[in-house]
Amino acid sequence: MSSSFPTIDHYDVRGLARAMEQNTSPEGLNFGLTPAQWNILTNYLQPFNVAPGTVLIEQGDLDCSLYLVESGTLSVHYEDEKSRIRLAMVAAGSVVGESGFFSHLARAATVQAAGSCVLWRLNPVRFGELANRQPAIAVQMLLSVGAVLARRFKDRPRRIAST
Repeated sequence: MSSSFPTIDHYDVRGLARAMEQNTSPEGLNFGLTPAQWNILTNYLQPFNVAPGTVLIEQGDLDCSLYLVESGTLSVHYEDEKSRIRLAMVAAGSVVGESGFFSHLARAATVQAAGSCVLWRLNPVRFGELANRQPAIAVQMLLSVGAVLARRFKDRPRRIAST
């Protein structure tokens, strides 16, 4: 991810929690956290705004960050020598970057903002700190992101959409 994304000065994680509650699709996250746990998690996440058309993840990049979507929609596409193929649209209350976060391998697809988005970034270093200091929150988060990843892998057309 480019460091040029503007961070948000106001760290109110309630919008992200609400987006997860409202996304009841198979792509939805459910951390199952209390309000107090959400407030703790906020200390490990970096919120930022993304303008329409901005590339968040570039296919082939080695960045291992995980991105939680509070608002907006992201387009996931694969680029081969002939063209771009749209693989998926990721909505509020879901996640992108999960495959790279777990595997530390190059990104399999490109992720671009379809409109204005509010995202929350978690990099591996901050996750390590979270896991050491707040293991219950880290486990809940991993289980939820892992469940989304597993559902994506079961859906053959969306399998490669795991970034």
